[in-house]
Amino acid sequence: MISKIEIRESQLLDLEQLLKLYGEAFPDEDLTSLVKDLLTLGLDVFFLTAIYDCSIVGHICFTSCRIENADNKVALLGPLAVTPTLQKRGIGRSLMQTGFEKLKNSKTDAVFVLGDPEFYGRMGFRQESNVLTPYVLPSEWSGAWQSIHFNDQTHFEGKLKVPRVWQDKSLWTS
Repeated sequence: MISKIEIRESQLLDLEQLLKLYGEAFPDEDLTSLVKDLLTLGLDVFFLTAIYDCSIVGHICFTSCRIENADNKVALLGPLAVTPTLQKRGIGRSLMQTGFEKLKNSKTDAVFVLGDPEFYGRMGFRQESNVLTPYVLPSEWSGAWQSIHFNDQTHFEGKLKVPRVWQDKSLWTS
């Protein structure tokens, strides 16, 4: 765990550094268009940035979504990036925990994520089978669709309804 990490809300002035961070963290994926759209389109999204030694070293996005035929307030986590040389030091965990607190305070019932089950499982995410993704996931991604519920009394069932920027099929398929 790195001490002295500052977590703050992201600003448009961070955009250039954030795009560089995502390029370094995901050299085989081009997430820059998604990140840029999420930051600039004025969607119901909130972003957190991790600062260490005056540099941006981590970033996370939470997009407000709905479940088809339900009125629950839910969010989609993603993307999440940490500087490669500083991964596995608690930065991603700190970003998620700070985000979860903000989401709980805003009465969000659950967070969904498409990601590595081992990584997200350590934060309490569990495989999701009642809420479907906008597109059918490839079979090799079995177990990657996960959720964490903040209220055990809440039951979800249906398809996740996402904003336009998340409707790009390539984000959900291989």
